[in-house]
Amino acid sequence: MQSLQSHGEKGSWPKAFTILLVSLSGFLVVGPLIGITLASLAYPGDAFELLDALKNPIGNSDIKTSYFFVQGSAAVFGLLVMPMLYARFVYRMTLKDLFTPGRINVSTYLVTLGIVIFFMGFNSVIIEWNANLTFPPFMSGFEQWARNLERATERLTNFLTTFESPTQFVVGLIVVAVLAAVGEEFVFRGLLQPTLHQATGNIHVAIWVSAFIFSFIHMQFFGLAPRMLLGALFGYLFFWSGNLSIAIFAHFVNNAFSLVVIYLVQLRMIKMDVHSTESAPLPVVISFTMLSIALLYIFKKNYSNHNPTIA
Repeated sequence: MQSLQSHGEKGSWPKAFTILLVSLSGFLVVGPLIGITLASLAYPGDAFELLDALKNPIGNSDIKTSYFFVQGSAAVFGLLVMPMLYARFVYRMTLKDLFTPGRINVSTYLVTLGIVIFFMGFNSVIIEWNANLTFPPFMSGFEQWARNLERATERLTNFLTTFESPTQFVVGLIVVAVLAAVGEEFVFRGLLQPTLHQATGNIHVAIWVSAFIFSFIHMQFFGLAPRMLLGALFGYLFFWSGNLSIAIFAHFVNNAFSLVVIYLVQLRMIKMDVHSTESAPLPVVISFTMLSIALLYIFKKNYSNHNPTIA
């Protein structure tokens, strides 16, 4: 068995590009095609009617489950199966190479949970800043296009996360929190980050470039910065622990927390404007930032377990 590190720097940049190409082709083409084919078996209409409904799902509650199914298929095949096959045959790497045994226990996950929750306080400031960002006049065309894309994405997200039953919520949780966390962390932290570390010889560059690409491909430019910071956070947690399960867990907590809050608001169990981009109150931001820094220090000091086979 060989690892990413066992290869020299020669060819690392093409390998990084190929990782993205394989993943995107699986996520945008192969996975959705498989998902649409399988979803059409249960859809009351034919495949063409299903395609038309998927193109414009907003307002069509009957298509929501099929849409989640197609998204889940895209994540499974685009972010897991195809990259996994690529890693296995090109790197001779298996999944267990990314889950290094070490000082990883329940306390590690509890500290990670705290880091992610408290980091939200700091990141809320970045969310507000990025959402209200304005571009110079010569980029007005791009800004208008990006704003329209942002509004369209927001409308679709709001529709998909308006859960009409506990079953829909569970399906959304599986697709948005579980599959997204496992697939995206496998590609961006498990494969791309170590490959970029090889190519650049600098782990910090590798973490931040991976985080930028991770954020950029979401095509939400008025959320680019906060998502990039999250990607960098996941990258450092992976690098320090040497265990991809920590990054997956952190990603899951971030996504699942948002979905749970949205669902509780819909159930009228809590009151909160889940669509607001306004930052948390300053005392909350300061205290949460300090707590996240303290927990990051504890994590790095107590759970650092660099694995030379992946970093």
